[in-house]
Amino acid sequence: MEMRPIVDKQLGRWYFSFNPVFEKSFKGQNSSQGFEFAPSAKLSYDVTDVVALGVEYYGGLGTVGAPDSLDNQEHTIYPAVDLNLSPDWEFNFGVGFGLTRVSDNLIFKLILGYRF
Repeated sequence: MEMRPIVDKQLGRWYFSFNPVFEKSFKGQNSSQGFEFAPSAKLSYDVTDVVALGVEYYGGLGTVGAPDSLDNQEHTIYPAVDLNLSPDWEFNFGVGFGLTRVSDNLIFKLILGYRF
């Protein structure tokens, strides 16, 4: 189960969002653990009506109330591009760089979205 509230704001060409994610496994190996905190954030700038450039952050801090040590937390930064391909379609691509030893060193992400 996840709770994913999103707080975001568009100010002119600038966009900011914060997504404090709380995750909980109810079955399986990690079901005895409490909620985990995995925040994410984004800052981007609309270069044109179609193209936005930005940076995204994704983290995994461990269990709420007993976070992992910094060495065991995941922190990843993604330079990213957003393309508004049409009123219905959006495309997001980023290359992530891990900031801690337990984070992936290099990871690619791609989101193709359809607005309805």
